[in-house]
Amino acid sequence: MPQTLGYVALVVRDYDEAVAFFTNSLGFELIEDTELGEGKRWVLVTPPASRGTNLLLARASTPEQSSRIGNQTGGRVFLFLHTDDFWRDYRQMTDRGIKFRRPPREEPYGTVAVFEDLYGNLWDLLELKTAIKSNLQRLSR
Repeated sequence: MPQTLGYVALVVRDYDEAVAFFTNSLGFELIEDTELGEGKRWVLVTPPASRGTNLLLARASTPEQSSRIGNQTGGRVFLFLHTDDFWRDYRQMTDRGIKFRRPPREEPYGTVAVFEDLYGNLWDLLELKTAIKSNLQRLSR
């Protein structure tokens, strides 16, 4: 039986501000927002037309969880947003006020730039080279 990663949890300060950032600034789609009681919600967002892993926005509920907001990986890039048109998305994101921490560059695997989300977590915007894309698509079947 094939397996996939269904969700990646991102610890956030507030559900509504996180939903606004991901839908307005990054252009993600809100695919679920369900009340769970006691102030908790099940909130899923996804990049447009994505067939991959969704992002679960999880509001911090303890001081320890709050301390991880914006630094879930100790300053390393946390998430990798793949695109089929790097320059289109880079321009749109820049126009929407996304802060890029490292400028675009060409790497052996593709075109990449590092940006931060509303809390400071680092992401790669990444357009993979064709051969790498083909191998990943083949493996995901």
